Amino acid sequence: MSSGSSRCVSTNSRGLSGRLPPSEDVPETSEREAEEDDGGEIVHFSHPEHRLARFDFPYLFLCMGCREYGAGKRFMCQACGFQLHEFCALAPPSLHDHPFHPKHPHLLFFARPAGGFLRCKCDVCGKSVKGFSFRCASCGFDMHPCCAAMARRMELPAAHEHPLELVAQDGAESSLVCQVCRRATARRSGGSAGHTVYRCLPCGYCLHARCAKDMVNGLYEHGIVPPERRSAIAAAARVTVNALFGVLGGLIEGIGEGIGEAFVENIGRSRRSFR
Repeated sequence: MSSGSSRCVSTNSRGLSGRLPPSEDVPETSEREAEEDDGGEIVHFSHPEHRLARFDFPYLFLCMGCREYGAGKRFMCQACGFQLHEFCALAPPSLHDHPFHPKHPHLLFFARPAGGFLRCKCDVCGKSVKGFSFRCASCGFDMHPCCAAMARRMELPAAHEHPLELVAQDGAESSLVCQVCRRATARRSGGSAGHTVYRCLPCGYCLHARCAKDMVNGLYEHGIVPPERRSAIAAAARVTVNALFGVLGGLIEGIGEGIGEAFVENIGRSRRSFR
């Protein structure tokens, strides 16, 4: 592994997100490489020419580290506008015993995705990995820093009043309906992308990890739909509208044919009556 692909400047790794559970539930991380200065600024390897300062704005931005969207907390360059998610800027060099990947104990930070032109996908949310990620050297398991910021137990007041626990992947299939996307997902052993589920034990509220991700990156809290999701919704709407017009067109065509046949038949009857 080259030094450029695995370096990261990190501060307190247990403060990756204000919505994370208490420190005992956050996966243990490796030693820190750097600290914020007294002004709350850092020098990050991905943008060494300028210092990055901590901000909290309610509008959408594109993180230049993981290449995913976010809102709210971020580190930003005031000279050129370069921005990083807070959890990307503070990502540690490695994670140990992460609940999303119990098979192997170590996940290493990488600045570039594996596979070159064959882009890999995050094993938690199922989206493409375009930049920063944590990867298992033993099996290739890969996840975004935002997904890595989620823990075994989370408090997400924007979604639910009770703490949510990660559902154990015990091999038994169970249809669980996510209360955000309203899709049922069968849990299977191995926790394949999109099948990781959080659940409220007292009341049964369920939430996909991929949906909880938008609560960690600030999008849900600020009511923002990321552009790629809007595009997907628009594409689905276009397909629906086209299908609807196709059905209506068929009905109109059928009605037109029926009227035409009736008209021709009436003309024929009229001619026969005059004879």
